[in-house]
Amino acid sequence: MGAALPLGDPVPRDGSLPGAVIDPTAPLSAYVHIPFCRVRCGYCDFNTYTAQELRGARREDYAGTLLREIDLASGVLSAHPRPLSTVFFGGGTPTLLPARDLAVILATLRDRFGLVQDAEVTVEANPDTVTPEVTEELASAGVTRLSIGMQSAVPEVLRTLDRTHRPENVATAVRAARDSGLAVSVDLIYGAPDETLDHWRRSVEAALALETDHISAYALIVEEGTALERRIRRGELATPDDDLQAAMYEHADTAFEDAGYGWYEVSNWAKTPADRSRHNLAYWRGHDWWGFGPGAHSHVGGVRFWNVRHPAAYTQRLAGGESPGAGMEVPDEQARLLERVMLRVRTVDGLPVSDLSPESRRAVAGLVADGLVDGREAVRGNLVLTRAGRLLADAVVRALTA
Repeated sequence: MGAALPLGDPVPRDGSLPGAVIDPTAPLSAYVHIPFCRVRCGYCDFNTYTAQELRGARREDYAGTLLREIDLASGVLSAHPRPLSTVFFGGGTPTLLPARDLAVILATLRDRFGLVQDAEVTVEANPDTVTPEVTEELASAGVTRLSIGMQSAVPEVLRTLDRTHRPENVATAVRAARDSGLAVSVDLIYGAPDETLDHWRRSVEAALALETDHISAYALIVEEGTALERRIRRGELATPDDDLQAAMYEHADTAFEDAGYGWYEVSNWAKTPADRSRHNLAYWRGHDWWGFGPGAHSHVGGVRFWNVRHPAAYTQRLAGGESPGAGMEVPDEQARLLERVMLRVRTVDGLPVSDLSPESRRAVAGLVADGLVDGREAVRGNLVLTRAGRLLADAVVRALTA
């Protein structure tokens, strides 16, 4: 049911943001968390709940509850009104809610905040929940993009990950989305226990055969407290192999590049710059966003805050006219710089060397010599990772922030 929330200062009951310095010209995004899943995947530590775990909250009431937080947020930000540049429905499985509920939520965001003319609106989806009727209703509501959780094309790998969809349903979902005029992305996971390089090649080939606009490929991380971590600890499954995961990444990057996809973030590739996820770019570029829903995190005007985790507590707070915020903090300059380095260094746009401290700048030459940073870009004053650097991005960040 997700990792524990961080500690922080109390959030005022009215949801106000003391310490926020809001730039009314800065882009603003909305993340909408839909915390429901039919089955909990063994590797997942997101804040999600099956029907048996809701205890005091009802899926049928969720959209109405979430609208109360939208009203609260629009009131808090009313002094500096800004239209939303992107909206992202994530989860969980957003498409477990009826499409009409998602449409009502989006319509309320549009009414309270407004949307820029070319706003990107993404909905994540499990392939088994996507039908032509669903995609038509989403498109009619103003959704522009569907992100489909493919994960693997190999049934035994899906079983290891506790995924319940059938591989063939991914193509059906992609076709339905395209027929409704939606842009399409698929998500892959590599490095599952007992997954071979041949398995991964099959998944990459299957993803490319779909000819989507965008592909994400994430290395499996074994999170503490998940069912997968417990199975590995008991010796039922093998620990993922770092060297094999690196070989899988290199294979995917080559295959995607050969097929005309360009990397723009360590785990993301797009056919054209216009096909990049603008919502995720908003995170990596440090823009403002308000996260709606239980456990959702937000970043507005330099203030970070997060909501209570359980849907029942979230519902109770809002029903009482109170902010669902569980805590907040204003990061200091050092923390903001560390975060900027961690996020920007992962993107193809890179990080201006001038953003680094003098001590950190001295580390750049060594990173270039080690083949982790592009030397020509560094001479131009921009720090961009090579493929080897992308594989060791965390080590690069440590070297730059030591």
